[in-house]
Amino acid sequence: MSFFRNQFANVVEWQEFRDDMIFYKWSNREIKKGSKLIIRPGQNAIFLNNGKIEGVFRDEGEYDIESQIIPFLSTLKGFKFGFNSGMRVEVLFVNTKEFIVKWGTQNAINIPAPGLPGGMPIRANGTVNFKINDYIALIDQIAGVREQYVVEDVKIRIMAILDQLLMKWISREGKDMFNLQSNSFAISKGIQEDLDMQMIKSGLTITGFNIMSFNYPKELQDMITKNASYGMVGNMDRFQQISLTEGMASGKMSGGKTASDMAGMMMGMNIANQMINKMNQQTQNQPAQSQNPQPPSQQEEGSQKRPKFCPNCGTKTGEGNFCSNCGQKLI
Repeated sequence: MSFFRNQFANVVEWQEFRDDMIFYKWSNREIKKGSKLIIRPGQNAIFLNNGKIEGVFRDEGEYDIESQIIPFLSTLKGFKFGFNSGMRVEVLFVNTKEFIVKWGTQNAINIPAPGLPGGMPIRANGTVNFKINDYIALIDQIAGVREQYVVEDVKIRIMAILDQLLMKWISREGKDMFNLQSNSFAISKGIQEDLDMQMIKSGLTITGFNIMSFNYPKELQDMITKNASYGMVGNMDRFQQISLTEGMASGKMSGGKTASDMAGMMMGMNIANQMINKMNQQTQNQPAQSQNPQPPSQQEEGSQKRPKFCPNCGTKTGEGNFCSNCGQKLI
């Protein structure tokens, strides 16, 4: 009798276990007398009959199905094993651990931004955590038609809606488009809640969502970096002036060396004129040093003191009231 018992017995276990596998279905085989159920750490075993859950077994170990499992099943507890036949049921093994998936936007997302008609192209990357929390929904939506389910399947579903959620929450919580990382916590929280509402229909719950970094186009990132280094974020006119100065100093301006030299000369003349004007203003604002009061005519003449340099071209002035080089009126 024991010989036949061993011939008919089988072992019900997760035979294709992988760390990235969410569930595995043991199906289309009869469970014979003397069969064993093996549940390993991090697994649950769900007995199904005609797609209906008969029992969920969570404790790891080895069990005799006839004496330890069948008595606890609702509709199958009265089933009697025959000599050479068994019962045909399905056993769904579920991985109970929390899964962590890395994600990243494949294409840039154009986020609406003031001054940018086409939007600001942004990429992002991070991680998302999920686990199974509803066996009934999992069976109804996924396990009823699939033999197994892996992390990559879930990732595909998440990525299909993630771009829309990123656009929604960046637009809502991204108060500073040039420093989205400072608002990443609020953006991540909003995305996690929306993503969980989508995935919970399939028996999965999103236990965590994290944004590691936002990435801008290289040209925009360079501009942000320079703005930050100069402490002039938001003053684009000042940034353009500095960029022009750096281009002239390095000789990398478009148009060749001649154009760069000419632009440098023009900029030098403008700077010199600004310095001269500043010197003239300082000279005009200096208080009179003489202790002897001057006659009213001399005081009036002193208030219109001739500058030492022409404020227009920088030429040293003479005794006349007009610049001898450009004709600028001096007094």
